[in-house]
This record gives sequence, C-alpha cells and structure tokens, in this order.
Amino acid sequence: MQVWTISLRVSLALLLLLGLGYNLLVTGIAQFTMPHQANGSLIYNEQQEPIGSELIGQQFTEPAYFHGRVSSIEYNAAGSGSGNYAPSNPDLLARMEASIQEWQKENPEVPISQLPADLITNSGSGLDPHISPEAARVQIPRIHAETGISEEELMQMVDQHTKGRQFGFLGEPVVSVLELNLELQSKFTIQ
Repeated sequence: MQVWTISLRVSLALLLLLGLGYNLLVTGIAQFTMPHQANGSLIYNEQQEPIGSELIGQQFTEPAYFHGRVSSIEYNAAGSGSGNYAPSNPDLLARMEASIQEWQKENPEVPISQLPADLITNSGSGLDPHISPEAARVQIPRIHAETGISEEELMQMVDQHTKGRQFGFLGEPVVSVLELNLELQSKFTIQ
C-alpha cells in the first residue's frame, strides 16, 4: 500500500510541476520576451480591433485587392492541411484548371505564361498568408484598373511589403497579402 501512496504523490507532483508549472513558466517567458508572437502575431486596424494574423492567410476575392494562394481548407484556421494529391490527381488538375480560368477572367491583360505557380497551388497548411513578389506584381494591372492607383505606386507598395529570406539565406522572399491589402485600402476606398 505504501508503494501506491508514493506513486500517487509522485504522479500528482509531476502533474503539477510539468503539466501546469512548466506551461505557466514557458507562457510567462514568451509573454515577457516576445508578446506580439505569443499572442498570435495579430494585426489590428485603426480602432485597435484584431483583423487577422501575420501567420494565417485570408481570402480576398474582390478584384481591387491582391489575391493570395488557393486554400484547400477554405481558409478555415480551425484546422490546417491540404489534400496530399499527386500532380497527376484528377481532382487537383481540375481545381488548378478552374484557378487558371478564374485568373484569365480576372486578369485578361496578363499572359498565362506569366502566372506564378503560387497563385494556383496551395501551401502545405492551406493557410499561407504570403505570396511571392512575382505573384503580387502580376496582379498590378488588374488592381490599377480597379482602383486608379498608378502602377508605379502599386509596385512600390509591393516592394515595401516584400520580406527577404529568413536570416538572409532560408526560404524565398515573400509578400504578406493582408498587410499589402491594408495599405491598398488606406490609399483607396474599396467597396
């Protein structure tokens, strides 16, 4: 019986120490050292209301906005992931063909040969908030036609919101679609 009592006490002590204490310690350190990231890397509007996160993509379908990547989970951040389709999968090919047709309808002045792959393919999580600078640049003629903002100013906005490789050598340069669209919205009232 004494072994059971000791086992129960050790289990409760470890549960409190590792199950509660460790989590409180790590959360406290994160809140102290990097509160923005610890709270979800949220982006706020002028009224200080959260409107999105730097880490989760949002869907923009209006032609006056920059569009992000396709999401296989309809931008539902409750779960992430994508269909693990092979490039020859008929469902993937049909979705990509539909994306290409949508692109051609919205951007008739841009040849299909200039369409970056990240505008018709989804990321592994289905929630990627970034596109390549090239994917942002090919959308400029459409946005210029919709908003009247000069192509030069739109190009400057894309360049301003382009983030380089992480640590200077990891990954590729990216553009945050949400942040770019927030600046676009500040320059032009989009219906």
